Amino acid sequence: MASRTLSRVNFKPDLRSARGTRIQRGLAIRFLRIVILIFLDVIALVIAWKLAVFYGTPLESPWTEKTSFLLLILTVEIGIIAAQGLYKAGTYRRNYPSLIKAVSLSEIFLLLIAFLYEPESYISRSTFLLFWFLSIAFTCTGRGIFDVITTLLRKKGAIRYPVFLISNTEDQQDHIRLIEQENCYTVQGISDSSCLDRANREQTLEYLRNQGIVEAFVSWNAIKNRLYVCWHFHTAGITIRILPIQSTVCHPKSVLWMIGEVPCMTIPAPIITGSDFWVKRCFDLCCSIILLLILSPVYLSIALLIKLDSPGPIFFKQDRIGLHSKKFKIWKFRTMVVDAEKMQTALETKNDIKDGVLFKLKNDPRITKIGKFLRRYSLDELPQLFNVLLGQMSLVGPRPLPIRDVEKFQTAHFIRQEVLPGITGLWQVSGRSNIDNFENTVKLDVSYIENWSLWLDLKILLKTVQVVLQKTGAY
Repeated sequence: MASRTLSRVNFKPDLRSARGTRIQRGLAIRFLRIVILIFLDVIALVIAWKLAVFYGTPLESPWTEKTSFLLLILTVEIGIIAAQGLYKAGTYRRNYPSLIKAVSLSEIFLLLIAFLYEPESYISRSTFLLFWFLSIAFTCTGRGIFDVITTLLRKKGAIRYPVFLISNTEDQQDHIRLIEQENCYTVQGISDSSCLDRANREQTLEYLRNQGIVEAFVSWNAIKNRLYVCWHFHTAGITIRILPIQSTVCHPKSVLWMIGEVPCMTIPAPIITGSDFWVKRCFDLCCSIILLLILSPVYLSIALLIKLDSPGPIFFKQDRIGLHSKKFKIWKFRTMVVDAEKMQTALETKNDIKDGVLFKLKNDPRITKIGKFLRRYSLDELPQLFNVLLGQMSLVGPRPLPIRDVEKFQTAHFIRQEVLPGITGLWQVSGRSNIDNFENTVKLDVSYIENWSLWLDLKILLKTVQVVLQKTGAY
């Protein structure tokens, strides 16, 4: 009996051994993506080199006359781009700043090689500079075209990875939204964590193999107490991605850092602290001054229309709560009748915002005829450029709210008061008045604060123009 038991133990497959040899799922698509990207980069670099030699100052040199030197150029350029990880999937291949750095680094490296090889017979300076500029322009353009075509194909359901989600029922919708943000996955099935239990594990993996699943997204809650389950996915040739639990704090600017053999989340300090914010502030000042000068005829026209439409002042000034919960006067073109604030109490019962923190009314009887037009195109907000000049507001940030709204805040809501309020923000470009719950507004404001960058501000400003022209969610 003992020998039979020992025999079974000896012949039990190792946890790390696969049941048969197979190629990793999804490898063909990944390989094809890399080949296409390298091909596009080679074409871009060859065209850049030919144009640079043609338009640059002629100079006798083996670099412009021998094909072997062009092969050296391509090898160095492609090698450095690959070393920077710019052929990887996802955000890596779309990292244009890193692509520009990689191309520039390779140009400097080639310059060094040329100088050490034969310092008196290199290409002219104009040819070198042209090649540098054209290499950046053409490689970035090639990536851009590739991204556009890939996005269009994926919208039609092509070149998507079939994936399976294993998550607790209460987290599944959040995790599905997270997965769909990548726009390259098709969720072919969903199950709760019980499918990874010892009794169900083999059946689950067999199902995933039969369905051709390439990647499995598994929540941390579903996997943390099930020892060795990662090995089962590994030996099945299925990539496993572990999703964080909702309460996991993961700052967007954080990076993983190893302390010994333990991964640790690190938020690095900037080289020059606060530099991004001061660039933002300078941008605010310059843009507000330029806009005030350009739009001065529009200001005069609106002022005249307001005076002709209804009695009362041109501008409306109201106490708002700004940075660090301090009061300031916000400027707007008047869009309501003179005694509008007194009438608000009687209209509170008709408030469109469900939780009552904000006050929004779609068919507000207090709005004047010209006021409807100004609100539709957000022209009533233009005088807030003066608030930006005074440092009370920024072009982009959470909207400053009236005292009445802030008095209804809960403790968690005050985080939005820790940054400079803005004329436009993530809330405005994500639906504006169509958002009927203040909690959703706070989530957008918090998301803006956590992910803030100068690039995000620029994207919001460009999106604002589109939203205003389309009159999305405005009333």
